[in-house]
Amino acid sequence: MTSRVFPPENLHGVLFDLDGTLLDSAPDLHAALLLHCAEEGVPGPAYAPVREVVSRGARAVLRVAFGDRGEGVVEALVPRYLALYEEVMAQQTQPFQGVEAMIAAIEAQGLRWAIVTNKAGFLTEELLRRIGWGGRAQAVVCGDTLAVRKPDPAPVWLACRQAGLDPARCMFVGDDRRDVEAGRAAGLYTVAVSWGYLDGGDPHEWGADMVVDSPAQLMALLPSSPVTA
Repeated sequence: MTSRVFPPENLHGVLFDLDGTLLDSAPDLHAALLLHCAEEGVPGPAYAPVREVVSRGARAVLRVAFGDRGEGVVEALVPRYLALYEEVMAQQTQPFQGVEAMIAAIEAQGLRWAIVTNKAGFLTEELLRRIGWGGRAQAVVCGDTLAVRKPDPAPVWLACRQAGLDPARCMFVGDDRRDVEAGRAAGLYTVAVSWGYLDGGDPHEWGADMVVDSPAQLMALLPSSPVTA
């Protein structure tokens, strides 16, 4: 469903959210939580409730297991949880089915692509390195790159500047309402993906220009011939 005209032949770049859009990182985030629970002597939660909240960050994940202890305890546990996650990061994380082919198609068409994530920089850079994507994107803007994060549009604008892209000729692709809000506020065409974590929401209700159910559907929006300018 589209709400405004956006001819694919005008597209020169694609910005992506990372976790839940390009990468299925929830298994490793859950594994780190299980390790943390074992250290703290509490039962580890099931995978499903953790997967649903991973897009909200480490604190939301910790609340699944430790929320009854109060916010002070959750906050105190964040550094150790992130350290455990860094240890297991990329052991089970992998691109969603079809994502590698989608990125290859973007690159083959001469398009530039970038990542705008709320994930901390030290984790993002290491994760991309471990999965073999280090240096592949033209820009990577993380949750601590600026003083603000998505849904603020500033990280999106920064990624466009770093990648040499005009926001009006780009799309922003994500699995969270904050991605749609940030992309639209920055002047990009917005695409919500239904295969991600979705933060328990319905992507059809976020006001995106389009909702796609697979990377193949997103590939269909790409120019039919390579971009040369």
